[in-house]
Amino acid sequence: MTTIRTIALLLAATLLAACGKEPGPGSGDESSVENVTVKIVPDRTSFINNPLNGWVMYLGRSWDENFWTSQGYDTIKTSEGNTVKVSDYAGIAYLRTNWAMLEPSEGNYAWRNPDSRIYKLFKSCTDRGMRLAFRIVIDGRDQGQNTPMYVINAGAKYYTEGGGTHKTPYPEDPVFQAKFTKFIQEFAKDFNDPAKVDFIDGFSLGKWGEAHALIFQDNSHKREVFEWFTSLYAENFTNIPLFVNYHRLVGDPNQNSWTDTVPSDTEPMLESAIAKGYSLRHDAFGMTGYYKSWEKAFVKAWNFKRPVAMEGGWITGGTHRYWIDPSNAYREGHPEDVRQGEYDASAEARVNLMDLRVGDETASWFGKCFNLMQDFIGKGGYRLYPDQVSVPESAKSGAKVTLSHRWLNLGWGYCPTNIPQWNQRYKVAFALLSATDRPVKVFVAEDTDLSTWLNGKPTSYKTQIELTGVPAGDYKWAVGLVDTTRGNEPGIRMAVESNRLTKEGWARLNPVTIK
Repeated sequence: MTTIRTIALLLAATLLAACGKEPGPGSGDESSVENVTVKIVPDRTSFINNPLNGWVMYLGRSWDENFWTSQGYDTIKTSEGNTVKVSDYAGIAYLRTNWAMLEPSEGNYAWRNPDSRIYKLFKSCTDRGMRLAFRIVIDGRDQGQNTPMYVINAGAKYYTEGGGTHKTPYPEDPVFQAKFTKFIQEFAKDFNDPAKVDFIDGFSLGKWGEAHALIFQDNSHKREVFEWFTSLYAENFTNIPLFVNYHRLVGDPNQNSWTDTVPSDTEPMLESAIAKGYSLRHDAFGMTGYYKSWEKAFVKAWNFKRPVAMEGGWITGGTHRYWIDPSNAYREGHPEDVRQGEYDASAEARVNLMDLRVGDETASWFGKCFNLMQDFIGKGGYRLYPDQVSVPESAKSGAKVTLSHRWLNLGWGYCPTNIPQWNQRYKVAFALLSATDRPVKVFVAEDTDLSTWLNGKPTSYKTQIELTGVPAGDYKWAVGLVDTTRGNEPGIRMAVESNRLTKEGWARLNPVTIK
């Protein structure tokens, strides 16, 4: 009899599976229910505006809020012959600015003045749904007076270069450090907010703020300055991802930034920053004489542990002679060759972020390499979706039910929920939606870890929830990737066809009746 009963149960389970249904969690328990499996078709092509992901639009040093029209960013041509807006393909607006622009005189914080150019610039970006990103440059070589003069007038010891007039404080100078600390603390009061800011470059000393070719009063202070600067940012920007250049001469006073010699303290310094929560960027993608085997090996060791941002090194529309690159892969008059080189290096490094540099650089991406832009949207960074979810069609109020769900990442990067600033804030959640798509009840799957979802490796879960406090009625199941620090509202947009998504970002599943 036992054998016959077992065979009967197996046959019943087989029939259920054939119908797309599976048994609920408990045999003989009145809470036992049947599930139906919903299969979801991914969206592989649309631009999805997610944090730490996708194209980063650069803002020039002297632009104002009118640059959208004056620079043609609202009417840019693609290689397909279409006219588009840059902001429709980039969710992040990156400003490489200088300290003097943000605080022209002591305590005069320009970003808080609604009449200032910088305030209007920021607002023009956030009004378009873009998040901001920053690098704040101090060194004035080749650029201008990047440090406010009040710092010099207060007694900070400084240097000039080649008889120039631009005064830059030595980074170990105590007056400079005290003034800069106060400035960063004030800046963080307004911008330690992930709703506004996507990321910040957290070590911006040196030439062009690129962390190399530093000038010290005493070179023995190199490591001390690096630790002070990275700690200052880490202590103040607790909610914002920070980046450091994985440059072989990071923080080094060697003025020949092209040397292959790697100082013995380079890796310990970078590892120290990473331990403080820093992620990785490099500013010379596509420059094969500069971005070489050491950089490639270093970033490979940190793939899927820290997100990576790229910046192209060659300026194809300016004075850089990109056709002299040691790779011999770039033809004069063919910036598309450089764009391909940058893209290939980005794929190898598994970057989450690619750059749309100002002016001609952005125009060449859209005008000559729009296919690569679209490829990165579909294949780069992270692109997450559930390909199948199993939910019950009916259940009793207060019952325990088990939801099965499987997730895929279509991108070559990863969703960095493991970084300290995010601290696993994003989770899978299920919702019961009303007839108007309003979440009536939300259930967070706490055991989900989006940072482990890698391309080619589907990740499956079984999540048990209790329908306690759910009034009887008809609902619709939905699934989403929520921000647990913001009331469990969807925070990561899934790569799901738009007709399945609610306005807030929940993916509708099947109807369910709660009895």
